Amino acid sequence: MNNTIVRTITPQQLNELKSSGQEVLLIDVRTPIEFQEVHVEFARNIPLNRLETDAVLSKQADPERPIYFICRSGSRGRQACERLKTLGVTNAVNVDGGTLAWEQAGFPVIRGKKAISLERQVRIAAGTLILTSITLAILIHPYWIGLAAFVGAGLIFAGVTDYCGMGLLLARMPWNQREMTSDSCNR
Repeated sequence: MNNTIVRTITPQQLNELKSSGQEVLLIDVRTPIEFQEVHVEFARNIPLNRLETDAVLSKQADPERPIYFICRSGSRGRQACERLKTLGVTNAVNVDGGTLAWEQAGFPVIRGKKAISLERQVRIAAGTLILTSITLAILIHPYWIGLAAFVGAGLIFAGVTDYCGMGLLLARMPWNQREMTSDSCNR
């Protein structure tokens, strides 16, 4: 388990900073489709699987000013902060509770086309693999139960470490992408 301490900020504190006129760089690390569905109005989208230090820092005028990261509920935002910290970036801050907490606090969001969240996609894929494995074990050969055991072990690992390989794989799937335009990271 990663013991890296990540700086956090509440949605209320972030809104106060933005309302005070301070320049706030907020990076949403969800997939482009999740971002398109709903996002904080001043957030820029750089998916976690495409996050590189240079891409983030090139958006920041003052390298000493904090870079805020947000996702759906806070987990991927924290992972982004941890990743950047290992690369020597010390000004990364996670928005506690993510976009869900921002929206629940009543702050403005931009809504687009409805999408299936990455977390739901992981549950659907894991359930499908386990059901298929059990069916094949009953109908074809008992060794197919190994697939269910593998998926179960992966889910336990994801729960303990907060690192989900299946989620990272699903984030790269075509249905979670959108055509990147010149301002994809500016919204």
